[in-house]
Amino acid sequence: MSPEQTRDQSPQGVTGEFDTPSPAVIRKAISASAIGNATEWYDYGVYAATATYLTHAFFPGSMGAIGTMLGFAISFVLRPLGGFIWGPIGDRLGRKHVLAITILLISISTALIGVLPTHAVAGIWAPILLIALRVVQGFSTGGEYGGAATFMAEYSPDSKRGRFGSFLEFGTLAGFASGTALVLVMNLALTEDQMYTWGWRLPFLLALPLGVVGLYLRSQLEDSPVFTEVEEQAADAVDVSLWTKLRETLLEYWRPILIMFGMVVALNVANYTLLAYQPEYLKNTIGMSEDSGSVVVLIGQVVMMCLIPFFGRWSDRTGRKPMWWWSLVGLFVLSLPMYWLMGQGFAWAIFGFVVLGVLYIPQLATISATFPAMFPTQVRYAGFAISYNVSTALFGGTAPLVNEAVVSNTGWNLFPAVYLMGACVIGMVALSFLRETAGVSIRGTDIPGESPDDETTGELAGAGPFNR
Repeated sequence: MSPEQTRDQSPQGVTGEFDTPSPAVIRKAISASAIGNATEWYDYGVYAATATYLTHAFFPGSMGAIGTMLGFAISFVLRPLGGFIWGPIGDRLGRKHVLAITILLISISTALIGVLPTHAVAGIWAPILLIALRVVQGFSTGGEYGGAATFMAEYSPDSKRGRFGSFLEFGTLAGFASGTALVLVMNLALTEDQMYTWGWRLPFLLALPLGVVGLYLRSQLEDSPVFTEVEEQAADAVDVSLWTKLRETLLEYWRPILIMFGMVVALNVANYTLLAYQPEYLKNTIGMSEDSGSVVVLIGQVVMMCLIPFFGRWSDRTGRKPMWWWSLVGLFVLSLPMYWLMGQGFAWAIFGFVVLGVLYIPQLATISATFPAMFPTQVRYAGFAISYNVSTALFGGTAPLVNEAVVSNTGWNLFPAVYLMGACVIGMVALSFLRETAGVSIRGTDIPGESPDDETTGELAGAGPFNR
Protein backbone atom coordinates (compact mmCIF):
# COMPACT_ATOMS: atom_id res chain seq x y z
CA MET A 1 0.00 0.00 0.00
CA SER A 2 1.54 3.30 -1.04
CA PRO A 3 1.46 6.51 1.02
CA GLU A 4 -0.94 8.02 -1.50
CA GLN A 5 -3.38 5.14 -1.03
CA THR A 6 -3.28 5.36 2.76
CA ARG A 7 -3.51 9.13 2.96
CA ASP A 8 -7.27 9.38 3.46
CA GLN A 9 -7.97 6.23 5.44
CA SER A 10 -10.45 6.76 8.26
CA PRO A 11 -9.17 5.80 11.72
CA GLN A 12 -10.73 2.92 13.52
CA GLY A 13 -11.80 2.70 17.15
CA VAL A 14 -12.71 6.40 17.32
CA THR A 15 -15.89 8.43 17.04
CA GLY A 16 -16.89 12.08 17.29
CA GLU A 17 -15.40 15.33 16.13
CA PHE A 18 -11.67 15.88 16.06
CA ASP A 19 -10.29 19.37 16.56
CA THR A 20 -7.17 19.84 14.46
CA PRO A 21 -4.59 21.98 16.29
CA SER A 22 -3.83 25.36 14.77
CA PRO A 23 -0.46 25.87 13.04
CA ALA A 24 0.68 28.03 15.99
CA VAL A 25 -0.11 25.26 18.49
CA ILE A 26 1.65 22.68 16.31
CA ARG A 27 4.76 24.89 16.18
CA LYS A 28 4.72 25.22 19.98
CA ALA A 29 4.37 21.44 20.38
CA ILE A 30 7.29 20.86 18.02
CA SER A 31 9.45 23.40 19.86
CA ALA A 32 8.59 21.96 23.27
CA SER A 33 9.39 18.41 22.16
CA ALA A 34 12.58 19.34 20.30
CA ILE A 35 14.16 21.44 23.05
CA GLY A 36 13.56 18.73 25.62
CA ASN A 37 15.17 16.20 23.33
CA ALA A 38 18.04 18.62 22.70
CA THR A 39 18.63 18.86 26.46
CA GLU A 40 18.83 15.07 26.68
CA TRP A 41 21.31 14.80 23.82
CA TYR A 42 23.28 17.84 24.92
CA ASP A 43 24.33 15.72 27.89
CA TYR A 44 25.52 12.90 25.63
CA GLY A 45 27.35 15.35 23.39
CA VAL A 46 29.13 16.99 26.31
CA TYR A 47 29.97 13.64 27.88
CA ALA A 48 31.48 12.36 24.63
CA ALA A 49 33.40 15.59 23.98
CA THR A 50 34.82 15.74 27.52
CA ALA A 51 35.68 12.03 27.71
CA THR A 52 39.41 12.75 28.09
CA TYR A 53 38.83 15.14 30.98
CA LEU A 54 36.32 12.82 32.65
CA THR A 55 38.85 9.98 32.43
CA HIS A 56 41.44 12.16 34.16
CA ALA A 57 38.98 13.35 36.83
CA PHE A 58 37.17 10.11 37.66
CA PHE A 59 39.09 7.14 36.22
CA PRO A 60 42.81 7.94 36.55
CA GLY A 61 43.78 4.32 37.27
CA SER A 62 44.05 1.27 35.09
CA MET A 63 40.49 1.49 33.73
CA GLY A 64 41.19 4.72 31.84
CA ALA A 65 38.97 5.33 28.81
CA ILE A 66 37.16 2.03 29.41
CA GLY A 67 35.90 3.46 32.72
CA THR A 68 34.62 6.57 30.96
CA MET A 69 32.84 4.51 28.31
CA LEU A 70 31.39 2.37 31.12
CA GLY A 71 30.06 5.59 32.64
CA PHE A 72 28.43 6.34 29.31
CA ALA A 73 26.97 2.85 28.92
CA ILE A 74 25.72 2.56 32.52
CA SER A 75 23.15 5.29 31.96
CA PHE A 76 21.38 2.83 29.66
CA VAL A 77 20.97 0.16 32.34
CA LEU A 78 17.90 1.86 33.80
CA ARG A 79 16.47 3.09 30.51
CA PRO A 80 14.31 -0.03 30.11
CA LEU A 81 13.02 0.36 33.68
CA GLY A 82 12.24 3.97 32.88
CA GLY A 83 10.35 2.83 29.79
CA PHE A 84 8.38 0.22 31.74
CA ILE A 85 7.38 2.80 34.37
CA TRP A 86 7.04 6.09 32.48
CA GLY A 87 5.37 4.54 29.41
CA PRO A 88 2.21 3.18 31.13
CA ILE A 89 2.00 6.35 33.24
CA GLY A 90 2.11 8.46 30.08
CA ASP A 91 -0.63 6.36 28.49
CA ARG A 92 -2.80 6.66 31.60
CA LEU A 93 -2.20 10.20 32.91
CA GLY A 94 -1.04 11.95 29.76
CA ARG A 95 2.16 12.68 27.87
CA LYS A 96 2.56 16.24 29.15
CA HIS A 97 2.93 15.41 32.86
CA VAL A 98 5.57 12.74 32.33
CA LEU A 99 7.59 14.94 29.96
CA ALA A 100 7.65 17.73 32.56
CA ILE A 101 9.14 15.40 35.15
CA THR A 102 11.69 13.76 32.87
CA ILE A 103 13.16 16.99 31.53
CA LEU A 104 13.67 18.24 35.08
CA LEU A 105 15.40 15.03 36.16
CA ILE A 106 17.65 15.01 33.10
CA SER A 107 18.73 18.65 33.40
CA ILE A 108 19.31 18.52 37.17
CA SER A 109 21.33 15.28 37.09
CA THR A 110 23.43 16.58 34.17
CA ALA A 111 24.15 19.84 36.01
CA LEU A 112 25.16 17.95 39.15
CA ILE A 113 27.94 16.20 37.23
CA GLY A 114 29.52 19.65 36.94
CA VAL A 115 29.91 19.93 40.72
CA LEU A 116 31.10 16.41 41.55
CA PRO A 117 34.38 15.95 43.44
CA THR A 118 37.16 14.27 41.47
CA HIS A 119 38.91 11.00 42.25
CA ALA A 120 41.82 12.94 43.72
CA VAL A 121 39.45 14.51 46.28
CA ALA A 122 36.87 11.82 47.02
CA GLY A 123 38.58 8.61 45.94
CA ILE A 124 36.33 5.78 44.83
CA TRP A 125 33.24 7.86 45.69
CA ALA A 126 33.92 10.14 42.73
CA PRO A 127 33.25 7.56 39.99
CA ILE A 128 30.42 6.06 42.07
CA LEU A 129 28.64 9.42 42.22
CA LEU A 130 29.22 9.98 38.50
CA ILE A 131 27.71 6.61 37.66
CA ALA A 132 24.77 7.25 40.04
CA LEU A 133 23.91 10.46 38.19
CA ARG A 134 24.24 8.69 34.86
CA VAL A 135 21.76 6.11 36.12
CA VAL A 136 19.27 8.88 37.00
CA GLN A 137 19.74 10.30 33.52
CA GLY A 138 19.10 6.90 31.98
CA PHE A 139 15.96 6.30 34.03
CA SER A 140 14.61 9.71 33.02
CA THR A 141 15.54 9.28 29.38
CA GLY A 142 13.56 6.03 29.39
CA GLY A 143 10.44 8.20 29.52
CA GLU A 144 11.65 11.34 27.79
CA TYR A 145 12.42 10.18 24.29
CA GLY A 146 9.43 7.92 23.68
CA GLY A 147 7.12 10.53 25.16
CA ALA A 148 8.54 13.39 23.10
CA ALA A 149 8.29 11.39 19.87
CA THR A 150 4.74 10.30 20.70
CA PHE A 151 3.73 13.84 21.66
CA MET A 152 5.09 15.27 18.43
CA ALA A 153 3.57 12.53 16.24
CA GLU A 154 0.14 12.99 17.80
CA TYR A 155 0.22 16.75 17.24
CA SER A 156 1.38 16.48 13.62
CA PRO A 157 -1.05 16.32 10.65
CA ASP A 158 -1.07 12.82 9.17
CA SER A 159 0.20 13.97 5.78
CA LYS A 160 3.09 15.90 7.38
CA ARG A 161 4.12 13.60 10.23
CA GLY A 162 7.52 12.95 8.66
CA ARG A 163 8.17 16.63 8.05
CA PHE A 164 7.24 17.79 11.55
CA GLY A 165 8.59 14.71 13.32
CA SER A 166 12.04 15.26 11.83
CA PHE A 167 12.44 18.37 13.98
CA LEU A 168 12.61 16.17 17.08
CA GLU A 169 15.77 14.65 15.62
CA PHE A 170 16.94 18.11 14.61
CA GLY A 171 16.86 18.70 18.38
CA THR A 172 18.90 15.52 18.86
CA LEU A 173 21.62 16.73 16.55
CA ALA A 174 21.40 20.31 17.85
CA GLY A 175 21.95 19.05 21.40
CA PHE A 176 24.85 16.84 20.38
CA ALA A 177 26.42 19.54 18.19
CA SER A 178 25.97 22.22 20.86
CA GLY A 179 27.74 20.08 23.43
CA THR A 180 30.57 19.28 21.04
CA ALA A 181 30.92 22.90 19.84
CA LEU A 182 30.91 24.33 23.35
CA VAL A 183 33.68 22.00 24.49
CA LEU A 184 35.67 22.79 21.34
CA VAL A 185 35.37 26.55 21.96
CA MET A 186 36.45 26.08 25.55
CA ASN A 187 39.43 24.01 24.44
CA LEU A 188 40.50 26.95 22.28
CA ALA A 189 39.76 29.62 24.90
CA LEU A 190 41.24 27.94 27.97
CA THR A 191 44.61 26.40 28.65
CA GLU A 192 44.94 22.64 28.88
CA ASP A 193 45.50 22.88 32.62
CA GLN A 194 42.36 24.98 33.07
CA MET A 195 40.27 22.46 31.13
CA TYR A 196 41.55 19.56 33.20
CA THR A 197 41.01 21.33 36.53
CA TRP A 198 37.68 23.18 36.15
CA GLY A 199 36.83 24.02 32.53
CA TRP A 200 35.20 20.65 31.79
CA ARG A 201 32.56 21.37 34.46
CA LEU A 202 30.97 24.40 32.79
CA PRO A 203 29.21 22.62 29.88
CA PHE A 204 27.45 20.29 32.31
CA LEU A 205 26.19 23.20 34.41
CA LEU A 206 24.54 24.80 31.37
CA ALA A 207 22.09 21.89 31.16
CA LEU A 208 20.04 23.39 33.99
CA PRO A 209 18.89 26.57 32.17
CA LEU A 210 18.22 24.47 29.05
CA GLY A 211 15.94 22.26 31.10
CA VAL A 212 14.11 25.24 32.58
CA VAL A 213 13.39 26.62 29.09
CA GLY A 214 12.12 23.22 27.95
CA LEU A 215 9.91 22.88 31.03
CA TYR A 216 8.39 26.31 30.42
CA LEU A 217 7.56 25.50 26.79
CA ARG A 218 5.96 22.20 27.72
CA SER A 219 3.90 23.78 30.49
CA GLN A 220 2.23 26.05 27.91
CA LEU A 221 0.67 23.14 26.02
CA GLU A 222 -2.26 20.82 26.60
CA ASP A 223 -1.94 17.10 26.00
CA SER A 224 -2.12 15.98 22.38
CA PRO A 225 -5.62 15.99 20.82
CA VAL A 226 -5.18 12.34 19.78
CA PHE A 227 -4.61 11.29 23.41
CA THR A 228 -7.32 13.59 24.77
CA GLU A 229 -9.86 12.17 22.33
CA VAL A 230 -9.25 8.56 23.42
CA GLU A 231 -9.11 9.59 27.09
CA GLU A 232 -12.53 11.26 26.87
CA GLN A 233 -14.08 8.23 25.20
CA ALA A 234 -12.64 5.95 27.89
CA ALA A 235 -13.81 8.17 30.76
CA ASP A 236 -16.58 5.75 31.76
CA ALA A 237 -14.49 2.61 31.32
CA VAL A 238 -13.31 0.52 34.26
CA ASP A 239 -10.05 1.92 35.60
CA VAL A 240 -7.11 -0.47 35.32
CA SER A 241 -3.84 -0.58 37.21
CA LEU A 242 -0.53 0.33 35.64
CA TRP A 243 0.51 -3.32 35.89
CA THR A 244 -2.59 -4.41 33.97
CA LYS A 245 -1.89 -1.80 31.29
CA LEU A 246 1.74 -2.93 31.04
CA ARG A 247 0.71 -6.58 30.75
CA GLU A 248 -1.83 -5.69 28.06
CA THR A 249 0.85 -3.90 26.08
CA LEU A 250 3.32 -6.77 26.24
CA LEU A 251 0.82 -9.56 25.52
CA GLU A 252 -1.33 -7.95 22.85
CA TYR A 253 1.27 -5.88 21.00
CA TRP A 254 4.36 -8.08 21.13
CA ARG A 255 4.67 -8.13 17.33
CA PRO A 256 5.22 -4.39 16.83
CA ILE A 257 7.41 -4.38 19.94
CA LEU A 258 9.70 -7.01 18.40
CA ILE A 259 9.74 -5.33 14.98
CA MET A 260 10.64 -2.01 16.52
CA PHE A 261 13.27 -3.69 18.73
CA GLY A 262 15.15 -4.96 15.67
CA MET A 263 14.94 -1.65 13.85
CA VAL A 264 16.25 0.20 16.91
CA VAL A 265 19.27 -2.13 17.08
CA ALA A 266 20.38 -0.77 13.70
CA LEU A 267 19.30 2.79 14.47
CA ASN A 268 21.13 3.18 17.76
CA VAL A 269 24.27 1.18 17.05
CA ALA A 270 24.74 3.67 14.21
CA ASN A 271 23.73 6.59 16.42
CA TYR A 272 26.05 5.92 19.35
CA THR A 273 28.92 4.72 17.20
CA LEU A 274 28.87 7.78 14.94
CA LEU A 275 27.83 10.50 17.37
CA ALA A 276 29.07 9.40 20.80
CA TYR A 277 32.05 7.11 20.24
CA GLN A 278 33.56 8.82 17.22
CA PRO A 279 35.56 11.58 19.03
CA GLU A 280 37.23 8.98 21.27
CA TYR A 281 37.81 6.69 18.29
CA LEU A 282 39.48 9.41 16.23
CA LYS A 283 41.72 10.36 19.14
CA ASN A 284 42.77 6.97 20.47
CA THR A 285 42.67 4.92 17.27
CA ILE A 286 43.43 7.32 14.44
CA GLY A 287 45.76 9.49 16.54
CA MET A 288 43.98 12.80 15.98
CA SER A 289 44.13 15.60 18.50
CA GLU A 290 41.15 16.27 20.75
CA ASP A 291 40.23 19.39 18.78
CA SER A 292 40.62 17.79 15.33
CA GLY A 293 38.38 14.89 16.30
CA SER A 294 35.74 17.31 17.59
CA VAL A 295 35.89 19.32 14.36
CA VAL A 296 35.31 16.19 12.25
CA VAL A 297 32.25 15.20 14.27
CA LEU A 298 30.93 18.77 14.44
CA ILE A 299 31.11 19.24 10.66
CA GLY A 300 29.25 15.97 10.15
CA GLN A 301 26.57 16.94 12.66
CA VAL A 302 25.98 20.32 11.03
CA VAL A 303 25.59 18.68 7.60
CA MET A 304 23.13 16.20 9.09
CA MET A 305 21.15 18.99 10.76
CA CYS A 306 20.81 20.81 7.45
CA LEU A 307 19.53 17.70 5.67
CA ILE A 308 17.22 16.15 8.26
CA PRO A 309 14.08 18.27 7.54
CA PHE A 310 14.34 17.45 3.83
CA PHE A 311 14.51 13.71 4.49
CA GLY A 312 11.57 13.98 6.89
CA ARG A 313 9.45 15.73 4.27
CA TRP A 314 10.64 13.27 1.61
CA SER A 315 9.36 10.36 3.70
CA ASP A 316 5.85 11.82 3.63
CA ARG A 317 5.91 11.44 -0.15
CA THR A 318 7.79 8.17 -0.63
CA GLY A 319 7.01 6.33 2.62
CA ARG A 320 9.12 5.39 5.63
CA LYS A 321 10.21 1.94 4.46
CA PRO A 322 12.04 3.06 1.29
CA MET A 323 13.97 5.59 3.38
CA TRP A 324 15.03 2.92 5.85
CA TRP A 325 16.00 0.46 3.14
CA TRP A 326 18.19 3.06 1.45
CA SER A 327 19.87 3.89 4.76
CA LEU A 328 20.45 0.34 5.99
CA VAL A 329 21.76 -0.97 2.67
CA GLY A 330 23.97 2.10 2.22
CA LEU A 331 25.51 1.79 5.69
CA PHE A 332 26.07 -1.94 5.22
CA VAL A 333 27.89 -1.42 1.92
CA LEU A 334 29.94 1.68 2.79
CA SER A 335 30.80 1.35 6.50
CA LEU A 336 34.06 -0.53 5.93
CA PRO A 337 35.33 1.70 3.08
CA MET A 338 34.48 4.89 4.99
CA TYR A 339 36.10 3.74 8.24
CA TRP A 340 39.22 2.79 6.32
CA LEU A 341 39.15 6.20 4.65
CA MET A 342 38.89 7.98 8.00
CA GLY A 343 42.27 6.53 8.92
CA GLN A 344 43.97 8.22 5.97
CA GLY A 345 44.04 11.76 7.35
CA PHE A 346 42.00 14.69 8.62
CA ALA A 347 40.28 15.66 5.34
CA TRP A 348 39.45 12.03 4.55
CA ALA A 349 38.07 11.60 8.06
CA ILE A 350 35.66 14.49 7.45
CA PHE A 351 34.58 13.01 4.11
CA GLY A 352 34.09 9.51 5.49
CA PHE A 353 32.16 10.69 8.53
CA VAL A 354 29.89 12.96 6.47
CA VAL A 355 29.09 10.12 4.05
CA LEU A 356 28.10 7.80 6.91
CA GLY A 357 26.14 10.60 8.57
CA VAL A 358 24.15 11.31 5.40
CA LEU A 359 23.42 7.59 4.99
CA TYR A 360 22.17 7.46 8.59
CA ILE A 361 19.86 10.48 8.30
CA PRO A 362 16.91 8.66 6.62
CA GLN A 363 16.55 6.54 9.76
CA LEU A 364 17.01 9.41 12.18
CA ALA A 365 14.67 11.77 10.31
CA THR A 366 11.75 9.33 10.40
CA ILE A 367 11.81 8.03 13.98
CA SER A 368 8.92 10.19 15.17
CA ALA A 369 6.88 9.37 12.08
CA THR A 370 7.57 5.62 12.04
CA PHE A 371 7.65 4.27 15.58
CA PRO A 372 4.60 5.96 17.21
CA ALA A 373 2.49 4.84 14.24
CA MET A 374 3.22 1.20 15.08
CA PHE A 375 0.94 1.31 18.15
CA PRO A 376 -2.62 2.45 18.95
CA THR A 377 -3.11 5.53 21.13
CA GLN A 378 -3.90 3.78 24.44
CA VAL A 379 -0.55 1.89 24.49
CA ARG A 380 1.53 4.09 22.18
CA TYR A 381 3.75 5.67 24.85
CA ALA A 382 4.38 2.37 26.64
CA GLY A 383 4.93 0.32 23.47
CA PHE A 384 7.40 2.85 22.10
CA ALA A 385 9.25 3.40 25.39
CA ILE A 386 9.59 -0.29 26.25
CA SER A 387 10.76 -1.51 22.86
CA TYR A 388 13.02 1.46 22.16
CA ASN A 389 14.74 1.52 25.54
CA VAL A 390 15.30 -2.21 25.97
CA SER A 391 16.89 -2.38 22.52
CA THR A 392 18.94 0.75 23.14
CA ALA A 393 20.17 -0.51 26.52
CA LEU A 394 21.31 -3.85 25.11
CA PHE A 395 22.87 -2.68 21.85
CA GLY A 396 22.88 1.09 21.24
CA GLY A 397 24.17 2.51 24.51
CA THR A 398 26.75 -0.23 24.87
CA ALA A 399 28.18 0.37 21.38
CA PRO A 400 30.92 2.82 22.52
CA LEU A 401 31.98 0.43 25.31
CA VAL A 402 32.03 -2.61 23.01
CA ASN A 403 33.88 -0.75 20.28
CA GLU A 404 36.47 0.68 22.66
CA ALA A 405 37.03 -2.67 24.38
CA VAL A 406 37.52 -4.60 21.13
CA VAL A 407 39.67 -1.97 19.42
CA SER A 408 41.92 -1.40 22.46
CA ASN A 409 42.40 -5.14 23.13
CA THR A 410 42.78 -6.39 19.56
CA GLY A 411 44.03 -3.39 17.62
CA TRP A 412 41.36 -4.04 14.99
CA ASN A 413 40.59 -0.45 14.00
CA LEU A 414 37.83 -1.40 11.56
CA PHE A 415 35.76 -3.27 14.15
CA PRO A 416 33.24 -0.38 14.59
CA ALA A 417 32.39 -0.68 10.88
CA VAL A 418 31.82 -4.44 11.15
CA TYR A 419 29.72 -3.99 14.29
CA LEU A 420 27.61 -1.41 12.45
CA MET A 421 27.18 -3.75 9.48
CA GLY A 422 25.91 -6.53 11.76
CA ALA A 423 23.38 -4.16 13.30
CA CYS A 424 22.17 -3.19 9.82
CA VAL A 425 21.47 -6.84 9.01
CA ILE A 426 19.25 -7.12 12.12
CA GLY A 427 17.51 -3.88 11.11
CA MET A 428 16.83 -5.15 7.60
CA VAL A 429 15.24 -8.35 8.90
CA ALA A 430 12.93 -6.36 11.20
CA LEU A 431 12.15 -3.79 8.51
CA SER A 432 10.84 -6.49 6.18
CA PHE A 433 7.90 -6.99 8.59
CA LEU A 434 7.05 -3.31 9.06
CA ARG A 435 3.72 -2.00 7.77
CA GLU A 436 3.93 1.27 5.81
CA THR A 437 2.03 4.01 7.67
CA ALA A 438 2.95 7.20 5.80
CA GLY A 439 -0.21 9.32 5.64
CA VAL A 440 -2.23 6.93 7.83
CA SER A 441 -4.17 8.41 10.76
CA ILE A 442 -2.85 7.47 14.21
CA ARG A 443 -6.15 8.32 15.94
CA GLY A 444 -8.17 5.71 17.74
CA THR A 445 -7.60 2.46 19.57
CA ASP A 446 -6.59 0.19 16.67
CA ILE A 447 -3.12 -0.19 15.20
CA PRO A 448 -2.77 2.54 12.54
CA GLY A 449 -3.36 1.26 9.03
CA GLU A 450 -4.67 -2.10 10.17
CA SER A 451 -7.54 -3.49 8.11
CA PRO A 452 -10.66 -4.71 9.89
CA ASP A 453 -10.10 -8.31 8.80
CA ASP A 454 -6.63 -8.65 10.32
CA GLU A 455 -6.53 -11.77 12.42
CA THR A 456 -5.18 -10.43 15.69
CA THR A 457 -5.04 -7.09 17.46
CA GLY A 458 -1.28 -7.06 17.42
CA GLU A 459 -0.87 -8.23 13.82
CA LEU A 460 1.76 -6.16 12.06
CA ALA A 461 3.55 -8.68 9.94
CA GLY A 462 4.17 -7.50 6.42
CA ALA A 463 4.53 -9.50 3.28
CA GLY A 464 8.29 -9.38 3.02
CA PRO A 465 10.05 -6.07 2.40
CA PHE A 466 7.20 -4.61 0.38
CA ASN A 467 4.36 -2.40 1.63
CA ARG A 468 1.07 -4.05 2.48
